[in-house]
Amino acid sequence: MQLLGIGSRINHSEYGKGVVTNVTSKHYWVTFMDNGLETIELDSNFEVIEAVEDEVDTISFSEVEQSLISILKRWSDASSVTPIADKWKGGSLVLKPGDANLSEKEIPMDTFFHKIVMVRDRIRVMEQKINSSNNLDDQEKVDLQQYITRIYGSLTTFNVLFKNQSDNFVGEKTK
Repeated sequence: MQLLGIGSRINHSEYGKGVVTNVTSKHYWVTFMDNGLETIELDSNFEVIEAVEDEVDTISFSEVEQSLISILKRWSDASSVTPIADKWKGGSLVLKPGDANLSEKEIPMDTFFHKIVMVRDRIRVMEQKINSSNNLDDQEKVDLQQYITRIYGSLTTFNVLFKNQSDNFVGEKTK
């Protein structure tokens, strides 16, 4: 199958005459004279009126963007957007020492929450690196995964800060 370049003219049995305006790995984007923009499968049945044989990039910007997002989520320690529960927005965390002669420490809740999210995201990255490691045998991976599960369990106290339950820390689940 020859790939048509952008600018190729075709005649489709359903949509009529049109011009290829974009090519992805699965579709031609064709602007038809009577039907406007349509996407059709690369192997659709149509007549080629005039083929333009340019070098075609068969990966769309959207596909590249989605791939990049997936890679960054998997391998970076950059945190995703994790919203704080509404009731904590603008609040603060006050640490009051047991000794009345010492001063208390006040931390903006948003700052504290950001630090908790960064800890969670870095643990997730560590977990992914352990699971994909070729330097550890299966038993070592299982042992380290159990430690990570216990770490998550120790952090479940902070779940009250998360707006979405899907962002929560999850430790060992009871049966």
